[in-house]
Amino acid sequence: MEREVVEAEMVLPTELSFKRIQAYEKYPKGQARSRHWKHLKQILQAEREYQQLNPSDEPTYSSIESPPSLRPPKKICDITGFEAPYSDPRTKLHYANTEVFKQVRSLPNEHVQRYLALRNAQVVLR
Repeated sequence: MEREVVEAEMVLPTELSFKRIQAYEKYPKGQARSRHWKHLKQILQAEREYQQLNPSDEPTYSSIESPPSLRPPKKICDITGFEAPYSDPRTKLHYANTEVFKQVRSLPNEHVQRYLALRNAQVVLR
């Protein structure tokens, strides 16, 4: 029975073609790799030098300007900070779930006004 196992091991190739080549096999000691990684500071420094030599209107990492988004802004719960699918019609505060809704309804008008002021949505409550 041991003889069958030994014969089966001999049938398998020593290297499998689909395995990745290890880095130490690909780059023996003393050889440098072809790709050198740069840190963010190095990239920004090179960009500043390029801008000084070639001033243009092309966008770069530090001067990217984009138009305002066409998507509507997400509603954020005024109390918890989570995404808020609901808004209270009486106080105009956004809320995330029923527990927060109970808390919103129990708030005095001064606190509601402060929450709305934080969101730049001044509403006069009656």
